[in-house]
Amino acid sequence: MLFSEILGLSHIKSHLSKSVENGRIPHAQLFVGPEGSGTLPMAIAYAQYILCANTDAENSNGNEACNLKFNNFSHPDLHFAFPVTTNDKIKSHPVSSHFLPEWRQLLKEQPYGNLFDWYKRLGVDNKQGRIGVDEAADINKALALKSYEGGYKVMLIWMAEKMNTEASNKLLKLIEEPPNKTVFLLITQDEEQIISTIKSRCQVLHFPPLAQDDIKVGLIKQYNLPENEAIKIAHQSDGNYNKACDLVYQDSEDLQFETWFITWIRSAFKAKGNKAAIHDLIAWSEEIAKTGRETQKLFLQFCIEFFRQAMLLNYGADSLVYFETQTKGFDISKFAPFVHNNNILDISEALQDAIYHIERNGNSKIILTDLSIKLTRLLHAKKD
Repeated sequence: MLFSEILGLSHIKSHLSKSVENGRIPHAQLFVGPEGSGTLPMAIAYAQYILCANTDAENSNGNEACNLKFNNFSHPDLHFAFPVTTNDKIKSHPVSSHFLPEWRQLLKEQPYGNLFDWYKRLGVDNKQGRIGVDEAADINKALALKSYEGGYKVMLIWMAEKMNTEASNKLLKLIEEPPNKTVFLLITQDEEQIISTIKSRCQVLHFPPLAQDDIKVGLIKQYNLPENEAIKIAHQSDGNYNKACDLVYQDSEDLQFETWFITWIRSAFKAKGNKAAIHDLIAWSEEIAKTGRETQKLFLQFCIEFFRQAMLLNYGADSLVYFETQTKGFDISKFAPFVHNNNILDISEALQDAIYHIERNGNSKIILTDLSIKLTRLLHAKKD
């Protein structure tokens, strides 16, 4: 993957390429960015730039054989670690090396993909993956070996916030004092979940959401879209190229999430003073509880953003609103007045608490039912 294939982020490309050219490659770096911002493809392009001795964004004057290996993400000095869990194929002690064919397929087809896309490929969307102590042991073994081509070795850890405490502690010494010419590239969407002892040993690089123009150019190039359609999708994607790609195929999970959200909101409004409507909320909670935990967490994050968009619309910040609802009979502008300064913080806190408890394997049906009852009360709060 070449720097020239990465959308936008020219300042980050320049910074990374100059660090290589000046011989000042930090031994441990933490790439922090929101979903769809390009942290993973950028890390791979950076690894290719290092390992193949390339000299510019187009990879001219580099090692041609080395660059060819990167076409299949199979360079022997590039190592991957990512969240995994048991599935039909691997029944116990799962580690990244068990899932490399699926991982390489994801990189080819969805380099901007998210954790939900990865779990779908593994068929484990009802489970939560992690980077555990078995993975840490594999990383130690892999990096103890000499470089295959005599140069650098790169260990890329995707979604590093999924490292549990045991794995983090096992890798701490290695990240602090790695073998000669070994580079750690950790990628995360939430740096607050990385333990401080690891974060303090990394050079942190923050990625912004992608610019609308960069997403537009990417969509036109990849899908041959008309410019006006690419502009519309780029606006709706809110800096997330993965979401933009889903919207091209009308395959975004947000479409399903919107249906669930609107059903939920309508039931919550009916429930005030109507005991019978409580049954609708319980039935809704049971339906969502049947989905995987990652799906539930993504849906609740979607709800947080939906409420945020409604509040922005309520207070006249129309230029910041990118949601365009697809459900007939629902107008976000009519819903917006119910989201205001007197309830938005409580709504957000309730949703964040639900995500927290679901992530820790709480009973989803109870969590969602409790959340629904809270929402019924909060939506009827009066604006100050």
